[in-house]
Amino acid sequence: METAAIILAAGAGTRMKSKKPKVVHEVLGRPLVRWVVEAAKAAGADKVVTVVGHMRDQVIPLVEGDTEVAVQTEQRGTADAVLAAKDALAGFDGAVVVLSGDSPLIEPETIRQMAALREEHNAAVIVLTMELENPFGYGRIVRDGAGEVARIVEQKDASPEEAAITECNSGVYCFDAKALFEALEQVGSDNAQGEFYLTDVLAISRAAGRPVLAYKTADPEQCLGVNSRRQLADATAVMQRRINDAHMAAGVTMWDPATTFIGPEVEIEPDVELLPAVMLMGATSIGEDSVIGPNTRLTDTQVGCGCVIDETVAVEARIDDGATCGPRAYLRPAAHLCEGAKAGTHVEIKKSTIGKGSKVPHLSYIGDTTVGEGVNIGAGSITCNYDGANKHATVIEDGAFIGSDTMMVAPVTIGEGALVGAGSTITKDVAPGALALGRARQQQMEGWVAAHPIVKKK
Repeated sequence: METAAIILAAGAGTRMKSKKPKVVHEVLGRPLVRWVVEAAKAAGADKVVTVVGHMRDQVIPLVEGDTEVAVQTEQRGTADAVLAAKDALAGFDGAVVVLSGDSPLIEPETIRQMAALREEHNAAVIVLTMELENPFGYGRIVRDGAGEVARIVEQKDASPEEAAITECNSGVYCFDAKALFEALEQVGSDNAQGEFYLTDVLAISRAAGRPVLAYKTADPEQCLGVNSRRQLADATAVMQRRINDAHMAAGVTMWDPATTFIGPEVEIEPDVELLPAVMLMGATSIGEDSVIGPNTRLTDTQVGCGCVIDETVAVEARIDDGATCGPRAYLRPAAHLCEGAKAGTHVEIKKSTIGKGSKVPHLSYIGDTTVGEGVNIGAGSITCNYDGANKHATVIEDGAFIGSDTMMVAPVTIGEGALVGAGSTITKDVAPGALALGRARQQQMEGWVAAHPIVKKK
């Protein structure tokens, strides 16, 4: 039977104390609502509808590409939010899973199990429940004598006896589509909040003679919602552990998993070693036998095999097999270290290719530059690529040697095998095999210090 998912992403999240809606906040670089969308898709949902409301201009761009967007114009409760998706699911006959856009830890397998259980028992509703030592704030599951779910009582509406119940509502449900939308038309707002509760659908379904069952998870963590910065940090820690455990099981070594943060799209091959304080985000990939860290952040960066990346920040960069980087290097977008190349200590590279076996070992800036193979660029050298209005290119051909403290004022080409003397300012092209010197002549005045008493003696 087909399955659809409704993701409720209309909540205000005032406890976040933020100018952003809570579902836009990120766990390991991915917005909360996107974690839920991806879980629904991974579970096999044939259609996904995202219900937006408060500050929806920030939420819609995150979900409009692969989900259908429905708008809850007024925040009048969870039942009203689900009802906003009715038109998007017109004619749908199957299971409808309702998920919270601020609960990023839900597992695809749990969604699949709930859908299978609903179909097996032809139930109107399957409620995902959890046992909590401290259930405060959660709706309580009240069961009947047969063990079915009689009703869900919200915290503010619970009697002392009901408040003592430790089985809680997770906010995740799997409904029969037809039963859901028929029941929603009957939901009222006679409660402490004056809202239309989705939980009232359960009692309505029972009155119609349809089974209402619970699926109790053994892992309450996957039901955690995010309504505060503290809960955002808690969710991040759970997802960090899940992702790290999966990579270690696949053959990745981590010295300290607690300080290793890996985004959900990162790909790492076996026998990679991650040292402490490593952050890998976006579409980053690491080839086998590479060592990353410590104190390294790579975003949307491709690293080859057998690389050593030490104390480096790299964004949208490419590092080929056997290249080395750092410590304290910065690779900006479109930086490319070819096979065996080196970007050393306090080196910044932007929109440049460093050819096979070439080295930029120390204290240099290389921007808008094409460096050939076997080039050595001495310490403190800079390609002066910006004239105040436009960027210009530098070309350093194979085998050239650039002496320390050289300024290469673009546009300029330094020919194959050329040598540039230390301390030079190069403003014109250098021919292949030539020696180029572009520095002022040194002058020396004997006895000058003694003849000028204003110079203080030590």
